Amino acid sequence: MSVKLYVAGHRGMVGGAIVRHLLALGVPSSSIITRTHAELDLTNQAAVQDFFSTEKPDQVYLAAAKVGGIHANNTYPAEFIYQNLMVECNVIDAAYRNGVEKLLFLGSSCIYPKQAPQPMRENALLTGVLEPTNEPYAIAKIAGIKLCESYNRQYGTDYRSVMPTNLYGPGDNYHPENSHVIPALIRRFHEATVGNAPTVTIWGSGTPRREFLYVDDMAAASVHVMNLDKAVYEEHTSPMLSHINVGYGEDLTIRELAEAVVVTTGFKGEIAFDATKPDGTPRKLMDSTRLNKLGWRAKTTLHEGLNLAYQDFLQHHAE
Repeated sequence: MSVKLYVAGHRGMVGGAIVRHLLALGVPSSSIITRTHAELDLTNQAAVQDFFSTEKPDQVYLAAAKVGGIHANNTYPAEFIYQNLMVECNVIDAAYRNGVEKLLFLGSSCIYPKQAPQPMRENALLTGVLEPTNEPYAIAKIAGIKLCESYNRQYGTDYRSVMPTNLYGPGDNYHPENSHVIPALIRRFHEATVGNAPTVTIWGSGTPRREFLYVDDMAAASVHVMNLDKAVYEEHTSPMLSHINVGYGEDLTIRELAEAVVVTTGFKGEIAFDATKPDGTPRKLMDSTRLNKLGWRAKTTLHEGLNLAYQDFLQHHAE
């Protein structure tokens, strides 16, 4: 019997990668359900309930979210908390009410406290104060984890959560102000290369350390976790600490990242740092031991991933 899979957020970077990965594994396209935002507003509870009662998916990948970098999170905090909370509540509840067997919720590494011990383990959740610049988004993502756990505890559902580190790759957002660090750097250095600019100035001191994971690796990890035997998943998690970190396993400084993007884009000028701009969290490295023990680890190196991301930028975003 064919399993119907609903990928919420299939036009986003992660959702798109999940669809690519499912197709590559041989899942027929007719078994994958998608809806654009114009077709289904996930913040509309009645519309979501109608969709689930009509389509009756067996599994749900909840990759739909409002996302952005430091600037976007600081500028639109109400949108980030409201939209993400509404999407999670509507989709998870509609899934339960319509008999969805399995659901995978995709969160974010920003759920962890700003000063969490590094590398960040799953049990660091709710042990300290969050990074202020993205606190509303983080609160919404924590709520998503707790929604899954609460429905599991009360109703016996099998709803799981994965927390990716910083993602990049095809389908990324290259908006000049609202993008994350890798797409922002790719755009900046590409434009500087084309324009023969002598210098590119980057926000912050360049000293914060970050971990980056190629989005197709994240998709592979998501499908891996979704398809784990329930007994195996429960053996490595607990009912109120059930989320799983998904990381690359190594981090680097923003300066080192910028230097890697320089190599990728062929920029010949100088790099400068504006230390008057915010750095965000000093370090963000995930402890992915739990996932590694469950039989998965990342494959795509930063060098390989940046080249693939840059090719995608040139094809779809360069002017």
